[in-house]
Amino acid sequence: MTETHIASQLRRRSELATPATNDRMFARAAASAADLVFLDLEDAVAPAFREEARGKAVRALNDHDWGSTVRAVRINGIDTRWAYGDIIEVLTGARENLDTIIVPKVTSARDVWWVDVLLTQVEETLGLSKPVRLEVLIEDVAGVANAESIATASPRLDALIFGAGDLSVSQGARVDTNFKPRDSYPGDFWHYARMKVLTAARIGGVLAIDAPYPDFRDGDGYANDARHAASLGFSGKWAIHPSQIDIANEIFSPTEEEIQRATRNLEAYREAEARGLGATSVDGQLVDAAHVKLALAILSQAGIATTL
Repeated sequence: MTETHIASQLRRRSELATPATNDRMFARAAASAADLVFLDLEDAVAPAFREEARGKAVRALNDHDWGSTVRAVRINGIDTRWAYGDIIEVLTGARENLDTIIVPKVTSARDVWWVDVLLTQVEETLGLSKPVRLEVLIEDVAGVANAESIATASPRLDALIFGAGDLSVSQGARVDTNFKPRDSYPGDFWHYARMKVLTAARIGGVLAIDAPYPDFRDGDGYANDARHAASLGFSGKWAIHPSQIDIANEIFSPTEEEIQRATRNLEAYREAEARGLGATSVDGQLVDAAHVKLALAILSQAGIATTL
């Protein structure tokens, strides 16, 4: 499956994190403009409450109207004692009201395979017809090294997520609480890891989602981070606060100017092709097959269905 095909079906401009223990946030999350909301059973929940949080997540999934928002849960890592229970209890309780499971700290393709197999068994036991989708976090040096095999490990996979927080620890990086280098650094500190995740995602035909930005009061900083990721080719970014949703949705959507330009280029190329030409020009600029692919990608990101 190609990335263009994936992008024509999925929008993941913003993925909102919501602690599964915070009942007061569920209604607001469900009513938000986020493309995906995930109820977090992992880092946002104290270990003593992680089993109790499963039931809260199930009630949130079942009791609220989520509209078109993708309903997701982040389970605990498969190296913990909670992972299998997270999958079995939440899926058994929520059934068709759970769309996606986010798997943290994935270090190899085998991690994804383990979740895939368990999901298949639970789905068959419950008689569910809609398979649960997967997104996985690349937030460990081993995960970065194995990103390509992870991206192709399961047909359930929709996205790779770059996680700078735990990667900072795994890498031994000297960063501040916003995952920025404490000392001066020549360029983007996370460029290598970001490009590894992005490249692997494209190889696997899945989306690439950028890391969270912890300082939710710094809207300009979040926007700058998002623009940088969007320029590289990321499809969206995590939001740890509702104030970040609109910023992500705007930045990871094509502008009206981009849409108009893509439409003009596509129409001009079709006209040229009908005359037996393999290239043409628009506003004094070359338009060939590569520009057509770019135009189709932009229109797909905008949710505009078209074919060449």
